[in-house]
Amino acid sequence: MIMQAQTNLFQASEIKVSYLPKFKAYERPKISTSKDAYEILVNNWDHGMIEMREQMKVILLNRANNVLGIFNVSTGGQAGTVCDPKIVFATALKANDAGIILVHNHPSGI
Repeated sequence: MIMQAQTNLFQASEIKVSYLPKFKAYERPKISTSKDAYEILVNNWDHGMIEMREQMKVILLNRANNVLGIFNVSTGGQAGTVCDPKIVFATALKANDAGIILVHNHPSGI
């Protein structure tokens, strides 16, 4: 009975992050300025949602500041959304990235 309890202590659920690039590694966009980040986000945001619901996203970067991907952390209502740091860091660690940029929109215009 004690051996089974100890075995269960070391079991953990797997976190899955899928990475399906639409481009080759050398074609990854690079972020050098905040304007670069903005342009990448605007081109990849669901424009049907940007003025309707607040969303939190994270841009995952490699050491050269090339974009590995954009992960949708949460979607809320018009007045806010919840960002769970555990989800953000679990995704960043699982993607083996070197940096993150956290972003969100304000559909209310504030």
